[in-house]
Amino acid sequence: MMKLILLIFLCPVLVFGQQSTAAKLANYMQAQSTINHFSGTVFVSKDGIPLLKKAYGMADYEWNISNTVDSKFQLASVTKQFTATAILQLVDRGQLSLDDKLSKFFPDYPKSDSVSIHMLLSHSSGMAMGFKEIVLSTISSDSAYAAIKQIPYAFSPGTNTAYSNIGYYLLARIIEKVSGDSYAAFLKKNIFEKVGMKHTGVSSNDAIVSKKAKVYRRAPDSFIHNPYINWNINLGHDGVYSTVEDLALWDKALYGSTILSAEMKKKMFTPHNAENWGYGFIINPFYNHGHQLIAHDGGFFGSMSSFNRFTDDKLFITVLSNNESQSHIIAYGLSAIAFGKEVELPYRHHRVGSDTAFYKNYVGQYDAIQILEVDGKLYYNDMERELIPESGTKFFRSDDNDRTVEFVRDRTGVYNAIILTKGGVKEIFKRNRSQDNKKRPAR
Repeated sequence: MMKLILLIFLCPVLVFGQQSTAAKLANYMQAQSTINHFSGTVFVSKDGIPLLKKAYGMADYEWNISNTVDSKFQLASVTKQFTATAILQLVDRGQLSLDDKLSKFFPDYPKSDSVSIHMLLSHSSGMAMGFKEIVLSTISSDSAYAAIKQIPYAFSPGTNTAYSNIGYYLLARIIEKVSGDSYAAFLKKNIFEKVGMKHTGVSSNDAIVSKKAKVYRRAPDSFIHNPYINWNINLGHDGVYSTVEDLALWDKALYGSTILSAEMKKKMFTPHNAENWGYGFIINPFYNHGHQLIAHDGGFFGSMSSFNRFTDDKLFITVLSNNESQSHIIAYGLSAIAFGKEVELPYRHHRVGSDTAFYKNYVGQYDAIQILEVDGKLYYNDMERELIPESGTKFFRSDDNDRTVEFVRDRTGVYNAIILTKGGVKEIFKRNRSQDNKKRPAR
């Protein structure tokens, strides 16, 4: 009886809390749409209950057609988790081993005797990042493979970790060789249909796909069309399109064993190296607010995607964009709101005049962020990201107005910290004077 009474009293509180969170999420996304021109769809759910499910912007700029919740978007590198799943299904069936070498399937590929399936899945093969120029061409699959073979390794297989699209392209080809199906057919039969993802598929250059959003890139003062992409080649690491509702079904399926056994899921969700790569996912990346996170982002020209599973909290967040909106930054802000953090709404940034002679006081190393000064301008980590002043101490990044840097003085008047605001979430980074003159990796 006491439990029933407690539940009666708690339920209104829980419902009110969810309503309050839902309102904050909606306000944040409305500001992203109004200020930053976000175009795409968003889905946020807690314990399977949607808190925000909404579309913004245009699916077709020429015809002024709006995005809808069931609009289909290219997932870019979020595709990798489906490729990894398909490989693990073949391992589950005994048709593949994670220790199999690439030479078993592509004996003519350089160093193929040294590269395992595990290395391809965990980005430790040493293969280069990508092959963008090839993907943008009209060459055949055979010619593309011949060209990709010529791309040198970044390091010896298994000796380091570096993100590689080439590795996942080869995994897609291995799926085809082992199963006898095309990559698209295998995913449809073994994943999409089993999960009930009726609005998900693999892109081709010929098929007409209903309700698929066109993709646009951002120019300085407008949007422009995406270039031609050869979908016969751009697969494995990319290629899948989907909707936010289908991805919510996929998130739910990953908690069960319909698609993968518990053993294979453990392999998928275990970090296999210092960069926290599982198979097709990154596990607990640095922006997870202290909560267990299994995630992957994607971006290829105008297509930007973010897929986030806070598994201990049963919180799911996905953001899909068709106009190069920073989906991963938006997802970061949404997750902070969902966890009850204070998040600043997007606002319009305006350049102001500033005393450039004072910039020398800001230059230095702040944890993993380096502030540079060159010819009277401040830069964030490298010369490609200028910091534009909006006050004497606060700057916004020239490449992304959703990130600002504010310099903070200590009691002695020395600027010894910065407040980095990313997607509305504030983080403090302390200055490390011993590292001021040493170049650190960009973050």
